[in-house]
Amino acid sequence: MEHAAAPAVAESPPIAWRAYARLAKLDIYDYYLSVPLVAAMVLPGGSAATAATSLAVLLLFLGGEIAMSAAMCTFDDVTGYRDGSDEVNYGPDAPARRLARKPLIAGTLTEPQAIRFGWLSTAACALCWLAALALAPARPLWAVAGVLALTVFGFQYSWWLRISYNGFQEFFLAALGWLFVLPLHGLLTGRFDAFVAVQALVFGLGPLLFGVYSNTNDIPGDRAVGRRTAAVLLPPRGNALFVAGCSALEAALVVGSAVAGVAPWWFPLVMAPVLVLRVRQWHRGFVEGQVLLARRLGIHLHRLSCALLVAVDLSAAGLLTGGLS
Repeated sequence: MEHAAAPAVAESPPIAWRAYARLAKLDIYDYYLSVPLVAAMVLPGGSAATAATSLAVLLLFLGGEIAMSAAMCTFDDVTGYRDGSDEVNYGPDAPARRLARKPLIAGTLTEPQAIRFGWLSTAACALCWLAALALAPARPLWAVAGVLALTVFGFQYSWWLRISYNGFQEFFLAALGWLFVLPLHGLLTGRFDAFVAVQALVFGLGPLLFGVYSNTNDIPGDRAVGRRTAAVLLPPRGNALFVAGCSALEAALVVGSAVAGVAPWWFPLVMAPVLVLRVRQWHRGFVEGQVLLARRLGIHLHRLSCALLVAVDLSAAGLLTGGLS
């Protein structure tokens, strides 16, 4: 006697929130590290009362950063989906890139869903940052202007003004990091500090120094749609020299600030592992030709750099090693 075939078990539909999390690139948290960095700058020297307010502002600013990054990544994916560049850069001929990171190409989200999510994220960002401004213990004009500039221009990386398509992508990647540090510090302290500015510049170079390797890998797709990155505009040797120059700028900031007396004399010693490994990163990308591995190393180096900067700030405040002079 033949047994009836067991009914097929229907596969569970994908959970929508996972697709939105991939759309927002929540696993790339590198810009969010600006908040613990600023916290290390301001919290050790404050009273309990000011610490509570500062912590609330930090959390609101972090919420705005996450929402802004989600909006920026979402609109970048929509633009890349429309012009076909993501299909080239993440398609079957690019096995090193995970297709699941592009829900529109993978078909797990529709374009209207993505656009709606992008605008909701932009609105959430504006609400968080307005609340942070209202609660901030200080509101110097330059810091308020920085937050407003972030709110207006942050989501336009590949949308409306299409900043990343029009020759300003590299500057945008670095400036986003600068503006995630300096205005927040200003809102909490009311002042502009030279060493904080150096740390902000170093912080902003971190995402740039893995973004330029992504751009090097994405030259065919970006060139096909007219995205004018340095990697597209420069010859291969020129692009390699440009990336080397960005790496050298990071070293110049670290060493030069100590020589000028802006940073502690031991600042370059603490940051030395990052500066040395930048050479390894460049060699891996432009001599060995392993661009995506160099990009991954750049992500780890940015995270290491942030951890070291936090350690520097805590040491300067006397919370580690009794303070160094």
